[in-house]
Amino acid sequence: MVERTLLTHGAEADDVDPATFRHVLGHFCTGVTIVTGLDDSGSPSGLACQSFTSLSLDPPLVLICPGRSSTSWPRIESTGRFTVNVLAEDQQDVSMAFGSRTAAKFDAVPWHVTDRGAVVLDNVLAWVHCDIEATYDGGDHQIIVGAVRRMRILRDHGPLLFFRGGYGLPTQKSASTISTVGDR
Repeated sequence: MVERTLLTHGAEADDVDPATFRHVLGHFCTGVTIVTGLDDSGSPSGLACQSFTSLSLDPPLVLICPGRSSTSWPRIESTGRFTVNVLAEDQQDVSMAFGSRTAAKFDAVPWHVTDRGAVVLDNVLAWVHCDIEATYDGGDHQIIVGAVRRMRILRDHGPLLFFRGGYGLPTQKSASTISTVGDR
C-alpha cells in the first residue's frame, strides 16, 4: 500500500521534511542536462542540472536552477552566459562525471566551443546557448532565466531520464538496478 499525505489549507511548509520532499518529487521524471560555460580565464566549467525548462516563446527564454553549493556555477555565472546540453540515454557516464566535484569533468566527453562562445558537449541531443537575463532567489538553489541566443539539435536519440533517484524508468529497468546520481 502506498501512503499518500497531502498538506491541507493552512498547513505550514515546516510540516514537510527534506527527505519526504525529495522522495515525493522524485516521482516526477526529468531529463538530464549539463550546463556549461567558459570561466573568466577561458577554462571550461560545467555541472549536471535536472532543473531545466522552457519558459517563454516570445521572447525565447529558458530557466535553470543550479544549487547554491555548486562550485562550477559561480564561474559560469560571472561571464553572463551559459549553454544547456541535453543528454541522450547513452550518456549516463557524462552525467555522472559532471555530477561529481572533480576537476576532470571535461575528460568524460569530447567538446568544443562555437564561434559565439557556447561550450557544446559532442553527441548531445541538443544544446541551447543563453545570456543570463535574470537571477532570483530559490532557497538552496538560484533561479536563472536565460535569454536564448543560439540552439541546435545534434542527433535523434532517446533522452537520458532521471526518476526516483536513478536513471531511466522502472518500466525500462527493474527498480533495483536503477543507478543513482552523485551530489552535484
